Amino acid sequence: MPSPAVRQLPERLWSHQQTADFLQIPAATLHQLNHKKTGPRSFKVGRHRRYDPRDVKTWLDTRASGGAE
Repeated sequence: MPSPAVRQLPERLWSHQQTADFLQIPAATLHQLNHKKTGPRSFKVGRHRRYDPRDVKTWLDTRASGGAE
């Protein structure tokens, strides 16, 4: 039986490029955000960085401006 942490993982993690494409930013910008520790939470899997889509969306929500509607 998988551990609770494994059961909570999304069906698929995003690659660095897929995450940059979703955010519509250059991959180099996402790399800089990671380097500065201001980007979305990510996981190092071997030589590759992977992102949980839910974490990316949560990170994006924290950057929403609160302008009047």
